[in-house]
Amino acid sequence: MATYELPELPYDYDALEPNIDARIMELHHDKHHQGYVDGANAALETLSEMRQNDEWGDVKGVERNLAFNLSGHVNHSVFWENMSPDGGGEPGGELADALDDHFGGVDAFKSHFSAAAKGVEGSGWGLLLYDHVSDEPIVSMAENHQNQTPQGTTPLLVLDVWEHAYYLQYENNRGEYVDNFWNVVDWDDVAERYDEASSMA
Repeated sequence: MATYELPELPYDYDALEPNIDARIMELHHDKHHQGYVDGANAALETLSEMRQNDEWGDVKGVERNLAFNLSGHVNHSVFWENMSPDGGGEPGGELADALDDHFGGVDAFKSHFSAAAKGVEGSGWGLLLYDHVSDEPIVSMAENHQNQTPQGTTPLLVLDVWEHAYYLQYENNRGEYVDNFWNVVDWDDVAERYDEASSMA
């Protein structure tokens, strides 16, 4: 039985148009995300066989595949929920207070996050993470799905900047895609994730 499963989208493929078109959402969710789920499950199966046989062969490569594919699965699972056809606007409550305290305001946070997402070298993600060591939100980025991301953090808001996330619609204009992302951000989802992460002991 598969350990990881592809979550359903919480809205129709075309629900985020005109910011992200239906064909991108269909391919991105059904093909790319499914691929990461399949890859993570395959890596777990291979590791189980290695343990049973006590034969470790290319364990380094298999562990690398698990990290890549499982991180892809986790990031995408947050990404779908971070967006809504009713998104956009501004955050409120404790999340807004935290962005004000730690970034100097919502606009300053958006500027920082956008710069990180636009500045990813190659494929990767822009990330708002909750750092459980310092007990505060931080902006970060990931190359691929997992490289350069701090350990001990919880994702709050993530933006996929792999070319498959935008190229059919925006071609090589990643910046326009990042700017339009703010029109579909579901701040209620981000706030819920912030409240849960910040309340962890």
